[in-house]
Amino acid sequence: MLDRSTTWPYEKGEPGDFYYQRYSHPAGVEAERRLGELDGGHALLFPSGSGATTALLLTFLESGRTVAVAKDAYYGTPTLMLALEHWGLRMLEFDQTGPPPAGADLVWVESPSNPMLTLPDLDAAVAHSAPVVVDATASTPVYLRPLEEGADFSLHSATKFLGGHHDVLLGAVVCRSEDDYERLKEFRSRSGIVAAPDAAWLLARSLETLELRMERHTANAREVARRLGSHPAVERVRYPGFGGLMSFDVAGGAEAARGVETSVRMIRNATSLGGTRSVLETRARWEGDRVPENLVRLSVGLEDADEIWADLEQALGS
Repeated sequence: MLDRSTTWPYEKGEPGDFYYQRYSHPAGVEAERRLGELDGGHALLFPSGSGATTALLLTFLESGRTVAVAKDAYYGTPTLMLALEHWGLRMLEFDQTGPPPAGADLVWVESPSNPMLTLPDLDAAVAHSAPVVVDATASTPVYLRPLEEGADFSLHSATKFLGGHHDVLLGAVVCRSEDDYERLKEFRSRSGIVAAPDAAWLLARSLETLELRMERHTANAREVARRLGSHPAVERVRYPGFGGLMSFDVAGGAEAARGVETSVRMIRNATSLGGTRSVLETRARWEGDRVPENLVRLSVGLEDADEIWADLEQALGS
């Protein structure tokens, strides 16, 4: 049942489990319970992935502290961190395939990175003295449970594969420590960075099919990556072997990549990823020289793999 109440009556003159939506609500608690079980920790929901990132940084880093972030992490992550430099946050970028730099107060990696698809050296990351955040948006708990690998926090843009239908904007942090969970929950309540009941209800719905969807994403993506790898119009394919996210470089530079982007028919030319429908876009428009100018990011959906490939093949040949 979806309860959109913002306030609930006290019980015998005292607040009960639910009394004001900013602190908790039934749909949120249920979705957090389900995600926490999947990820092996204590989950909290936020209104977006960026909201989850902001809350995590402000809760656990004081002014003057340093976060070491993977240099090829989703571009919105270091962009947000740069914005927080105004409040005294310091940021260092590093190659996540090796050890984090000494002196960091928080280590932030992404598995796999978006859109370069590198995988972090998690052993090196968790060996660092600082707490470790793993952005596991593209892996989901189906393919990676970071807390079991020694990380302190697992972060998700639940808008993507967890939500899975391009109909919910949501973020999540799963904490290994109950004390960290309580600190983050307190900050969430005070700051108001709280997910609404409708979004939480949609996430709970989607988690029921997560494993099945990820299996289909993976099967389709493996086949598409294999075919892209042998196509003469493709210079390079990046795919970690699991999940639905990949990227490829189109021979002929930015203009050729733009041609592919605008020639697809079934695949949607749109941003974001992780939904049932396949979407692609050139990423240089957003990220500049952080990525190759001819890089196309592809989120492989749940359609028939042959139909996905037929659309890509005609776009690559146009």
